[in-house]
Amino acid sequence: MEPSANKNRYHGTKPTNKKYRGKAPVNPKLLKKYSRGPGIDLKPETSAIKHKVLRAKLRNKEKAIKKATEAAARSEFLLTEEDGYLEAETGEVTVQYRQRQIVDNVDITSATKQFKLDLQFGTYCFRYTRNGRHLLLGGKQGHVAAFDWVTKKLACEMNVMESVHDVTWLHLETMFAVAQKDWVYVYDNQGIELHCLKRMNGVTKLEFLPYHFLLASGSRDGHVAWLDVSVGKLVSRYNSNLGRISVMTQNPSNALLCVGDSKGVVSMWSPNSVKPLAKMLCHHQPLMTCTIHPYGTYMATSSIDRSLKIWDIRQLAGPVSHVNLRSPAHRMSYSQRGLLALAMGNVVEVYRETSSEFKPYLRHRTARNVCCVRFCPYEDALGMSTANEFSSLLVPGSAEANYDALEVNPFMTKSQRRETEVKALLEKIQPEFITLEPTNIAEVDVDTLKDKVEAKKNLLYIKPKTIDFKPRRTKTKGKGGTAKIIKTKRILKELSRREKIQAHREETRQEATLKTDEDQSKHYGVLNRFLPKK
Repeated sequence: MEPSANKNRYHGTKPTNKKYRGKAPVNPKLLKKYSRGPGIDLKPETSAIKHKVLRAKLRNKEKAIKKATEAAARSEFLLTEEDGYLEAETGEVTVQYRQRQIVDNVDITSATKQFKLDLQFGTYCFRYTRNGRHLLLGGKQGHVAAFDWVTKKLACEMNVMESVHDVTWLHLETMFAVAQKDWVYVYDNQGIELHCLKRMNGVTKLEFLPYHFLLASGSRDGHVAWLDVSVGKLVSRYNSNLGRISVMTQNPSNALLCVGDSKGVVSMWSPNSVKPLAKMLCHHQPLMTCTIHPYGTYMATSSIDRSLKIWDIRQLAGPVSHVNLRSPAHRMSYSQRGLLALAMGNVVEVYRETSSEFKPYLRHRTARNVCCVRFCPYEDALGMSTANEFSSLLVPGSAEANYDALEVNPFMTKSQRRETEVKALLEKIQPEFITLEPTNIAEVDVDTLKDKVEAKKNLLYIKPKTIDFKPRRTKTKGKGGTAKIIKTKRILKELSRREKIQAHREETRQEATLKTDEDQSKHYGVLNRFLPKK
C-alpha cells in the first residue's frame, strides 16, 4: 500500500477527487420558483432591529426558510414524470391526428384508457372524482352507474325510474348525489338511498365544494341553495331572480358559484349574501356555457353568437382572448394544464394556448351531438358523452403528471380513506369564509378592531381587590421530600384542630360567665338589699 493512500485512509485527509464533493447544485430557476421573498435586513449597521437577541432569532428563522426553500427545490429531482404534448412534424398539424393513431403509438396502460360504452337511456351527464379514479354516469331517463373506470370495476348500477338532471360526487367515492325529477337524493357506492333532500326541489345543476363540505344547487325556478353534508343542515337558500339556472359552475379558488343567465351576465354568489358579490357582462347574447380553470385564474365563456372569450377572473377586467368559432360551444371544460375542450354539435375540439395564439390542438368527431365533456384529473383523458354512448379520449399533456398524495391519492386504501375523511372534517372551512377575495381572511378588520377598543374603553372601571400574599420561604436544600411534606401537613392539621378546640372552650366559658351575671342581676337587683334575709 502506498503511503499517500494509507495517509488518506487512516488520518482522514480530504480526497483529491473534487468531482463528487458536497451536494449537487440546485437550479437557480427552481430556487426562484420556491423562494419566499428577499427576507429581512439583519445587518447591525442598517437594520431597524437593534436588539441583538431578537436579531439572532430572526437570523435563525431566515436560515430555516432558506433551508426549506432549497429542500423544496431539490425535491423536483424525484418528480420524474413530465407533462408532454403532441409535436407535429414539418408540414403537419396535431389536429389531423386521430384517436386510433394516438392509441397505436402509446404504451399498453395508456391505450386501455381509451374506450367507449354503448348506452341507451338518453342524454348523459357524468363526473370524475377529485383523484380521477372513479366515474359517475347519469342518464336523462333514470340510468345511474358508478364504477372505477381504470380497472372497469362496477360499483353500482340502477334505474331510479325518474328523470336525472345532474350528478356529482361528494367528498369521497363512497357517496354521490343525484338531482332527480323533484328532489335531490344521496346514495352510497352500493346504490342504497341514504337521504332525500326535499329542500332542494327542481334542481338542474349540482356542485360540491370539497373544502367546505357544501352541496350547492341551482333550480329551474331560480333558487340557489347550499347544504352542509357533514351535519345535514341547509346553510342558505334564496331566489337569484335569474329564471331557470342552466349554466352554473364553481370557482375552486374562492368557492363562489358562477351563474350565467340569458343576458350574457355571469354573477358570483356566496351563501353569506342575498345579492351577488360581483357581476361580469361577458356577452351581449345569452350564455351557452361557462367554465373556470382548476387554479381559479381564468374563466372561459361561450355565447350563442359563436364567440369564445377568456377572462382573468382575478381582475374582473376585459377579456384576455377572443375567438370566433364555427358554431356555438354548448359545453366546455378546462384541464389541469390549461387545455380547453369545446363541444360544438357533434365535434369536440381541444384548444391549447401557446405564446403566440390560442389555436386548436386536437379534434374528434362523433355520430351524435355531444352532451357533456370533462377532463379527468391526473390522467391524460377527456370524457365525452352523447345520447347513446360515453367515450374516453386520449389527450396527451392535459393532466398534472405528479399528484400530492396528502391531498388526493388515486391509490388510497380503505384505512387511508377513513383517515382522509376524518382529517378533512377536522379541517373543514366554515361557509362564512366564502368571499370574493379569499386573502381578506388573513387581514385585520380595522373597523371592527376600533369598535372593540372603543367599547373596552367605555366599560366601567372596577378596581380589583388586592390580596396580600406572604412571601414564600426559601426551601432549604435537602430538607424536602414527600415524607417531609406529609409530616408537615399532619402537624399543621393537628395545630388547626387544637386551635379550634381552644376557641370553642373559650367561647363556652364566655357564654357561661354572661349567663351567671344575668342571673345575679335578676335575683339581686338594686332594691333587693332592703329585703330581709332568709
